[in-house]
Amino acid sequence: MLDYLIINGKYPDFETGEFKEANIGISQGKIAFFGAELQQAAEIIDAAGKVVSPGFIDIHMHEEWFGEEGEQYIVSKYMLGQGVTTCVGGNCGLMHQPAKVFKDTIAKLGGSPVNYMLLSGYNYYRTQLGYGHYEPTKPEDCEKIYERIREDVAEGVCGISFGLEYDPGITYEDMVNTAKAVEGDDLMIAIHYRADRSKGLGNLQELIDLQETTNKKVQFSHLGSCMALGKTKAALDMMNEYMEKNPRFSFDTYPYDAFSSRIGSAVFDGNCPEKWGKKYEDIMMTGEPYKNVRCTKEIFEDCRENYPDMYAVAFVMDSEGISAAVANPKGMIASDGILKDGNGHPRAAGTFPRVFSKFVREDKVISLMDAIRKVTLEPAKRLMIDDRKGMVRAGWDADLTIFDPETIQDGPDFSDITIKSKGIDYVFINGQIAARDCEIVNERLGVFIPYNK
Repeated sequence: MLDYLIINGKYPDFETGEFKEANIGISQGKIAFFGAELQQAAEIIDAAGKVVSPGFIDIHMHEEWFGEEGEQYIVSKYMLGQGVTTCVGGNCGLMHQPAKVFKDTIAKLGGSPVNYMLLSGYNYYRTQLGYGHYEPTKPEDCEKIYERIREDVAEGVCGISFGLEYDPGITYEDMVNTAKAVEGDDLMIAIHYRADRSKGLGNLQELIDLQETTNKKVQFSHLGSCMALGKTKAALDMMNEYMEKNPRFSFDTYPYDAFSSRIGSAVFDGNCPEKWGKKYEDIMMTGEPYKNVRCTKEIFEDCRENYPDMYAVAFVMDSEGISAAVANPKGMIASDGILKDGNGHPRAAGTFPRVFSKFVREDKVISLMDAIRKVTLEPAKRLMIDDRKGMVRAGWDADLTIFDPETIQDGPDFSDITIKSKGIDYVFINGQIAARDCEIVNERLGVFIPYNK
């Protein structure tokens, strides 16, 4: 007898580009039945009018910070509540702990809200050696960083990440040498760009050059926050042309016209509002004593000096550029979700419902099929887990998100990220119900997924 039988729903068939009806049976963590007839099951779920989607895969987010916030789940609970079943942490060079510590903590806690994959953060290990943001890495320290990254690779990370804007002292040669020093041509190199606005296209060329130099897969992180300042069309034209020649290069983007980062980071160095053509009032703080307060120059400087780890939200991007990046046929959609003490940008909690409510249903800039593909199959292929995740197929992992395309709606906003989203009926992780009606019912079903194992 099946554990669950989902009836009357429609699932995306990416090969034909059509939604098809089927009854879907789940047993022992897998999709065990696929057909028109009814089967015996411990529980039957009627999904009439709903989409039975592969579980959403977030290829760019920031994992739990066990060392600082304790052994508890914060951001991954928000991931699960919005239909995400697998996510990739360690982005922007900013992993929060070595892979072994992260894996061991998940095991000790008996599972996690989502399945996790991880990148090894170059900046993290560079900072541990005492480097400042603008200080070049000394040759004698490079091998120490390589060794730490190799240890993470042995633990099963899926690649390496760099945050060039956070640590401008990291050079192009540092990236090339790191890529060559770490074995594994199918590892991904995810890169937070060096600078935005007028320098954005030059940054893109740097990453294309890196792709030409290394066999590894280069990923341009959160395209919109770099290019949606008047450069999105030019960047997409440039990337689409290159990706036709070399599909190992790709990008991700999130569906908001505001970015978020620590106020003390190099992102906010100099007269940043002037650089963006904005004002201090376009920067909002997310923690006490300035939670939801728009900056003045005085508040900005106080936060930089006294609350450098507080996250700020900067409303500086153009909505047209964000729409273009989301709608582009190539690339993926991700959250870049990151929180500090549960505070931060609503993308950590509302990205995926927002894609379907705003960009599919309301603005109609992308089809339902393409939106699902860009948050399921495309990241699964990129991560080389598309032999078991990313499609609804017999024998594959039963990671599923059942949602109503007519009612799905993001709840979190910039003043309150705890507002629940709507329209997601069920989230299955490894064959069991992890969330129902955007409420978590089991937060210990996820596992750490070693890369290419």
